[in-house]
Amino acid sequence: MFSRILGSTAILAGLSLAAPVAAETTLHILHINDLHSRIAPINRFDSTCSAEDDAAGECFGGVARIAAAVDMKRAELEGENLLVLDAGDQYQGSLFFTTYRGAAAGEFMESIGFDAMALGNHEFNNGPEGIIPLLDAVSFPVISGNLDVSQEPALEGRVGDTAIIDVNGMQVGIVSALTRDTMEISSPGPDVIFQEEISALQGDVDALTEQGVDMIIALTHVGLPADMRIAEGTTGIDVIVGGHSHTYLSADDPDRDGPYPLWISNPDGVMVPIVHAYSYGKYVGHLTVTFDDAGEVIYADGNTMLLDASVTPDEGIAARVAELGGPIEEAMAEVVGDATEFIEGDRSVCRAMECSMGNLVADAMLDRVADQGVQIAIANGGGLRASIDAGEITMGEVFTVLPFQNTLATFQLDGAGVMAALENGVSQVEEGAGRFPQVAGLRFTWDPSAEPGSRVTSVEVDMDGTWEPLDMEATYGVVSNNFMRGGGDGYAVFTTAMNAYDFGPGLEEVVATYLGENNPYTPYTDGRISEAR
Repeated sequence: MFSRILGSTAILAGLSLAAPVAAETTLHILHINDLHSRIAPINRFDSTCSAEDDAAGECFGGVARIAAAVDMKRAELEGENLLVLDAGDQYQGSLFFTTYRGAAAGEFMESIGFDAMALGNHEFNNGPEGIIPLLDAVSFPVISGNLDVSQEPALEGRVGDTAIIDVNGMQVGIVSALTRDTMEISSPGPDVIFQEEISALQGDVDALTEQGVDMIIALTHVGLPADMRIAEGTTGIDVIVGGHSHTYLSADDPDRDGPYPLWISNPDGVMVPIVHAYSYGKYVGHLTVTFDDAGEVIYADGNTMLLDASVTPDEGIAARVAELGGPIEEAMAEVVGDATEFIEGDRSVCRAMECSMGNLVADAMLDRVADQGVQIAIANGGGLRASIDAGEITMGEVFTVLPFQNTLATFQLDGAGVMAALENGVSQVEEGAGRFPQVAGLRFTWDPSAEPGSRVTSVEVDMDGTWEPLDMEATYGVVSNNFMRGGGDGYAVFTTAMNAYDFGPGLEEVVATYLGENNPYTPYTDGRISEAR
């Protein structure tokens, strides 16, 4: 999706290839985004790295490798100007977060030596107070400039709008913004006020400029399309370091989503470089920026660095990861079933179309409550966070796929409400939104070329083995998860459902049990979600 966006919108500046002016100031920026608690290394499916993966040289990332890569660059660039930045979403994605609730993330970030972090939407998954374990563990600023946290006691005075960092006597300003979708896709609570990103950023840039800061980096968690709009709509931002969309930018990889850096023209015609570094700690980005005496960018170049077997993990941090992983490892090593084939759970698939992981999860949900008169299961594609390879399936792998500790929620909804839910689910496919509906007990056809709100062209429900058209006035039993039932991912229609019960078993336990009862499990798709032709 992003490659199509970049192909039509990106502007590549000849400046990016010009030789830097020796008399000017050069700043090196190392950055990551969307680690999602991948504290231990991952495999090629972005899931837990096994001994077999390690033996095959197919383990990537992990905080010990990130630390090693950062230290290598520090040694290589000794005496030069260097910043280490994180564009948000340290939280959620592995059992390290489930177990340590952000304290482990903060500990490792402090050990690596980050200079600043932007809040991501997942930092709010346990409410505003859930950010405290991370904030208590770090000494660097954690910021988000379009949030008003003055009414939220847990965050007031702890999360700032901006930061000014002294780099060898040079003052570098950091501004930040967090996607306003956080109100729907996470749990910031009613007392955290979200402001429009562009106007908030411009105000913060102007304030820093008035203080005499003329080198300004926007550290954002809004996604690449929004970063491009920010570059086009603001002045005074020199560089954008972003996250949220898990976009892979590269200077030389033909499979990239776009170039590194990506150049966009601001309203004054000034070119602004934007960088992202995929996700899960698989890459560290390294951008070299040269400023003239007025603080204007005259050169920027760099690349994302793959953290593969060629990067030797930091021994001390690797030992600490192993220590913290000890209490987790035994329980998560339990084998819950076998898969005869690869189960596709990649975000680019499950947020846009029927996927085999979506079918597994939705089928398991419906199977668990079918004896309660429930006919329909709807799961959000964004709740599926990894694929599973063929062979043994461990409880740890199930948790990696379903890390949010959601519970089953059952309720009754009329046919019009079901239709509204499906329309919401397919309303933001172009943006890679997590609301895409993975379903069981119904099948539907949708037209991606139609306007949002009018995309679903047909819906049928399995009524005791017979497919019947959705009856707008009939009442159906529905199973989802407690996040969606609370209106998450835009499913506001679920909040007014009848006879709701939000405290069913954990979704990960439901899926693990289903796999055990259907062992070996053969993944499949059957056309339950199709596009109109």
